[in-house]
Amino acid sequence: MKVEVYKGAQGKHNLKDYEETYNTFDWKDVEQAFSWSETGKMNMAYECIDRHVDQGLGDKIALNYKDEHRKESYTYKDMQRLSNKAANVLSEHAEVDKGDRVFIFMSRTPELYFALLGVLKIGAIVGPLFEAFMEKAVADRLENSEAKVLITNKALLPRVPVDKLPNLKKIVVVDEDVEDNYIDFISLMETASDEFDIEWLKSDDGLILHYTSGSTGQPKGVLHVQQAMLVHYISGKYVLDLQEDDVYWCTADPGWVTGTSYGIFAPWLNGATNCIAGGRFSPEQWYSMIEDFKVTIWYTAPTALRMLMSAGDDIVEKYDLSSLRSILSVGEPLNPEVIKWAKKVYGLTVLDTWWMTETGGHMIVNYPTMDVKLGSMGKPLPGIQAAIIDDAGNELPPNRMGNLAIKKRLAINDVSYLEESRKI
Repeated sequence: MKVEVYKGAQGKHNLKDYEETYNTFDWKDVEQAFSWSETGKMNMAYECIDRHVDQGLGDKIALNYKDEHRKESYTYKDMQRLSNKAANVLSEHAEVDKGDRVFIFMSRTPELYFALLGVLKIGAIVGPLFEAFMEKAVADRLENSEAKVLITNKALLPRVPVDKLPNLKKIVVVDEDVEDNYIDFISLMETASDEFDIEWLKSDDGLILHYTSGSTGQPKGVLHVQQAMLVHYISGKYVLDLQEDDVYWCTADPGWVTGTSYGIFAPWLNGATNCIAGGRFSPEQWYSMIEDFKVTIWYTAPTALRMLMSAGDDIVEKYDLSSLRSILSVGEPLNPEVIKWAKKVYGLTVLDTWWMTETGGHMIVNYPTMDVKLGSMGKPLPGIQAAIIDDAGNELPPNRMGNLAIKKRLAINDVSYLEESRKI
């Protein structure tokens, strides 16, 4: 059977020769991109934001935000200042300390990102929750994680069964007119200091706690540690192909791992301009995001692309999407019909990426410069060893059905299940 192949992109790309890069790759070389390679002091929020300010990029746009009521942009210096304020509010008023589990359950607004970075600057572990979760899903995760603090807004507060969560000590509400028994984030941000002493951490200290979707059983808490930033950074460089002038948009909600690994960490570790869309999906809103902010790299899901496909080709012609140079997909199988349609209307090949909550970052992907076979997930990320094995763990030869296996990729275990001692 003949397999249709789309040729790889030409021009300037971070990954020029896959085979050479893969064969010579060493995680120790990646460490040199970070300040902690010299100082020994590690903190994800610093590497995402403050490092760029210290390197003279404070005036570069870090965050573009748009919903039906707001359209705002924040520089890296703004993000440093506002995340410092958030850290002060949370440490002083919610008594958040190093190692505490702080969950965020709110709509996508800039304040979510200020708060998340603030949690990380304190050295606490952040736990994002999908805003569409109902009471049971929220309660299960807050109870299982023994979360100490919850950051939310008034619309979602009724879904939080406070009386059933004895470990939950403080609730921070990000809204106007907050009741006295809650911590008023917005009011306190106005008067909070914009200076904060970042908590420096070890490579195996906790970073973020995500829960699996539960599609094959009870959702499990997956704890990623600070050193996971190595995977976020290098996949942002080689897979997303983030470069100095790129404007990047990941459509995933931060309640899911894509929305943090590739909606927060990867773009900011690489110093990109990151775009966030609030509100509900509509083709008009999404296309206007690309047009207004001149998005160059767009990371989304097959379901979203199918919804855009069903909206028709005519609507595409109403918007200027010429800034786009790359489209990537994640979350489910990418069917050939979508790839062919996107090639026709956008003039770009959608690049599939495969990974999971447990890995926290890309494992097997299609790269911008590589030819894409329709239906193929691509090749392993440099530094990742993948194999097809039988049920006994023996590696199988080509063209044999088996189980996809990934070897441990870093010098330490950078991820573990919350309730199990075995490492991923």
